[in-house]
Amino acid sequence: MGAPIIVAVDEGFSSPIDIALKELESGILPITIRRTLPDGTFQDIPLKWLLKEN
Repeated sequence: MGAPIIVAVDEGFSSPIDIALKELESGILPITIRRTLPDGTFQDIPLKWLLKEN
């Protein structure tokens, strides 16, 4: 869809899905989920917090 590629791509990564998975696994995607709380305030949760391995 025209989004820039954020990670270095090897020759083996030709599919957009493969590239997106590599970006997701590297933890560098600038995606934040905004959660609205019952009192009307909100909490921003970076995607990398949700993908952190323990």
